[in-house]
Amino acid sequence: MKIEVLGTGCSKCSVLEELVREIIRKLQIDAEIIKVNDINRIIDYGIPITPGLAVDGVVKVSGRIPSRLEIEDYLKGA
Repeated sequence: MKIEVLGTGCSKCSVLEELVREIIRKLQIDAEIIKVNDINRIIDYGIPITPGLAVDGVVKVSGRIPSRLEIEDYLKGA
């Protein structure tokens, strides 16, 4: 599984990345986490407001930090 945290380095982006890492450990999911901070790549994903989260190339959320339950659902459903 490939998980991308999309953001330019704001505090919300860092919080989202840490949440994803915690949940990955908790659920024991084999995943690659990539921090995408290149604005052009973020724009290519159609993310108007960061942070954003993409799982296997599909944007799951943008512009907010999803709850732990939402993140777990995104990862379990992938």
